[in-house]
Amino acid sequence: MDRLRIDKWLWAARFFKTRSLAAEELGKNRVQVNGDTAKASREVKPGDMVTLRLGPTVRVVQVLGLSAQRGPAPVAQLLYEETAESLQATAAAREQRRMGSEPALSIEQGRPTKRDRRNLDAAKGGEWDNRWSASLDDD
Repeated sequence: MDRLRIDKWLWAARFFKTRSLAAEELGKNRVQVNGDTAKASREVKPGDMVTLRLGPTVRVVQVLGLSAQRGPAPVAQLLYEETAESLQATAAAREQRRMGSEPALSIEQGRPTKRDRRNLDAAKGGEWDNRWSASLDDD
């Protein structure tokens, strides 16, 4: 076997969990082979450069081998070699996500304290009886 469909190769190399997911990503033009947008029927051969956009990261790999069967991850990793620039970009993106701000730190104030609640009630008038009611009583 000297050529293989790109959707089968992406599935066998464990970039996507199912072949249909690989074909879907190919349909969304998120995969390029040798700089050209690829369709699911595009054939790859050893030596081709495949560019994948997986979420926020872009991976560039060189095809080293072909396999029509999905095997264990260590065997699948032998089918490709990621470029040095791609590895650096992936590491930088991973570090950026790790160093990202904690969502809880963006909250300036938490729940109001009992004292804050009393101050808010006093500012609004604080009377429970002054609120609107849907009762039929015409006072």
